[in-house]
Order: sequence, then C-alpha cells, then structure tokens
Amino acid sequence: MRPDIAIVLAAGLGKRMRPITDTIPKPLVRIAGKTLLDWGLDSLAAAGVGTAVVNVHYLPEQIVAHVAARRAPRIVISDESDRLLDSAGGIVKALPELGQQPFYILNADTFWIDHGPLNLRRLALAWDAAKMDILLMLADLHQATGHCGSTDFLVAPDGALRRSKGDPAGLIYAGAAIIHPRLF
Repeated sequence: MRPDIAIVLAAGLGKRMRPITDTIPKPLVRIAGKTLLDWGLDSLAAAGVGTAVVNVHYLPEQIVAHVAARRAPRIVISDESDRLLDSAGGIVKALPELGQQPFYILNADTFWIDHGPLNLRRLALAWDAAKMDILLMLADLHQATGHCGSTDFLVAPDGALRRSKGDPAGLIYAGAAIIHPRLF
C-alpha cells in the first residue's frame, strides 16, 4: 500500500546555513532554481501523495505564503511557531492530520534526483506494515552530494538496520521514510 499522506519536516532553524538563513527559512533556499521544499513536495506529488502536512516554526509566514499556491499535493500547515518541537515532537503534534495509516516523512532540507522508477514509489513497494514500523530510504555516501559526515547504517542480509558508527561500508539516511503511526 502506497501512503497517500506525508509530513514534511520544515520547522528547523537552519543554523548551519547561516547567513543565508538569516532572512529565509532553510526549506526555501533554492537549489538549481527550485526551493528545497518544492523538491520534496514535487517528489510527493509525482509519487501520488494527495496531502502533505508541512510543519513550520522559523519564519513560518514565508513557508505558508510559498505553499499557498500549490495544488498538488494539498498542503496542511502544522504550526509550531510557539515552540520548536524537533522531529518526533512535530510528528506527534501532526498525528491528528496524518491519520491511522502509514505515512511518508520527508526532511525539507534533502532532495534526490530520480532515475527510472521513483524512489518514493520504490520505498512504498518495499513497505510491509505487518513486519515494519518504519522503513528508511538510504543512499550510498559516494553518490550523495553535500553530505557532511560519515555513514549512518549498515544493512543486514535480512534488511534489518544497525548503526554503522562511521563504517565506510555503511549507507546514509536520505531524508525520506515511511512510518506507521503506532510507533508513536
């Protein structure tokens, strides 16, 4: 089953991108003529996602104005202006909008370029709600651009993940996942 809803984590402060983010939120930084946020929302739309919950905190009015004209996916704002809730807290706050079925999670500050089958659709094909609470999209460190740091996970033959502790054979988290709300 392919999720029809997603949360896009767009509430962060963007401290590592200062001074660029002194006046605009990181999700509105443009890469190749398109905002980081639009890279993610366009990927969701291409994968057939009908609704995206976008959480906001830092300079929220800019993100709200930016997404107002979008037609696909439909945007629902989860406002964290009063207090930054971090990733899990932002998801918990948005759970009433996300419903009881598995949903995508996208970081608003990462993007990928699909070659062939859409990565989000491939992720959905691998999803098995009977066996999984969460499924992460991973990438080879050597195929990533702009990633600072080491690897995140090693994949066992059965697909189970464990922290790589920087092992060069590991993979990096690519900023997208499918999660079942029962995890919360």
